[in-house]
Amino acid sequence: MINKLSHSCVFVLSQDSAKEFYVDKLGFEVRNDATMGEGGFRWLTVGPAGQPDVEIILMEPGAPQHDPETERALRDLVAKGALGAGAWETSDCRKTYEVLSSRGVTFLQKPAERPYGIEALFRDDSGNWFSLTERTEFDPGKEWASTPAR
Repeated sequence: MINKLSHSCVFVLSQDSAKEFYVDKLGFEVRNDATMGEGGFRWLTVGPAGQPDVEIILMEPGAPQHDPETERALRDLVAKGALGAGAWETSDCRKTYEVLSSRGVTFLQKPAERPYGIEALFRDDSGNWFSLTERTEFDPGKEWASTPAR
């Protein structure tokens, strides 16, 4: 049976640039950075320091896994920000927003209250967008601006 998720892939436009972004701006650790095989396939993984059992694969679209047409399509989608890549949890969204902003991270949305917590949205240097979320106790009876009127 499956026990847990260990790796997840984020397509990036440049592994070198992505490595710098994820390590220097987000504060992640490099877990693996190895070139394998004749074609020079690069296996680059990073992850949050406090979560050693999860690795984010920073992968450029292309051979050997993609044909040229698929590579172009994926690169276009990544650059447009069409691929939402996930949610990162933080214990203090507003403070983390300030720290990451000072490091040059581009935010699409400042921290705002949501039914599930406080959330800000940012992009990596390739265009992928992420939620930065501080979970709070969910109140199903609370009215929210995005909730349709009853």
